[in-house]
Amino acid sequence: MSVIEQLGLPPLPEPLPRPVIDNHTHLDSTREYSSLPVAENLRLAREVGVTRVIEVGCDVEGARFAVDLAESDPQVRAAIALHPNDAARAFLRGGQEALDRDLAVIDQLVGRDAVVAVGETGLDYYRTREPEGRAAQERSFRTHIGWAKRHGKTLMIHDRDAHDDILRVVDDEGVPETMVMHCFSGDADFAERCLERGAYLSFPGVVTFGTAENLREAALATPLDRILVETDAPYLTPKPRRGKPNAPYLLPHTVRFLADLLDADLPDFCDRVVANTFAAYGKWGSDA
Repeated sequence: MSVIEQLGLPPLPEPLPRPVIDNHTHLDSTREYSSLPVAENLRLAREVGVTRVIEVGCDVEGARFAVDLAESDPQVRAAIALHPNDAARAFLRGGQEALDRDLAVIDQLVGRDAVVAVGETGLDYYRTREPEGRAAQERSFRTHIGWAKRHGKTLMIHDRDAHDDILRVVDDEGVPETMVMHCFSGDADFAERCLERGAYLSFPGVVTFGTAENLREAALATPLDRILVETDAPYLTPKPRRGKPNAPYLLPHTVRFLADLLDADLPDFCDRVVANTFAAYGKWGSDA
């Protein structure tokens, strides 16, 4: 019996004809959520053509894990930040001093070579509703934008129910050289507003959901050279495995869906995903 059978996880999809990259995943959270070991997670991904990943650390512990993994595995790169909800929790728990302590740890790690992005940072009005927490998120977001600009790193944005304020803060601070809207959740109009600012739009498995017509319209409005694909594992598992834990090896479901939606040749679309990811974050690893 295979590891995924033992753990009750979805089976491997048909391998993709060309390699692709998962530009946003949480291998540490997947390990905690589904007991899938990190090394096995990466091995399964390679079996289906997902040959590189960006591991995203969203708090102090996760940032340290992401950097350590990226520095030990040439196929992995790190994105690190204090997630907006973690920023709000730190402030509500211990005030600005507590928030500053966590930010100081991330600040010490951002400049490492294995870190290709500052993120996921931004605003989350779905889980954080307290005005003081939202204000702390914005202060943290502004700090992260400054790091991205100072270190020449890509800014990876988390935006949940905060479209207008995300763009307000970005415009106020100045758009970094490279910006990615992680787990893009807007409609075609918001996609256009992000694209006007030079952003890449990263589409998760949600685009496969029957209720996500607005997200499909956004994908259709996005030029092929601005599209990225992600799992955000262990969350947002695409159809036909919705409801099960997600992992990078399930990315082919979303890649195939988007290729069909965009009327793109699948091998060419795989190549485009890789080229866009390198353009957004820089090149790393190999398919050998």
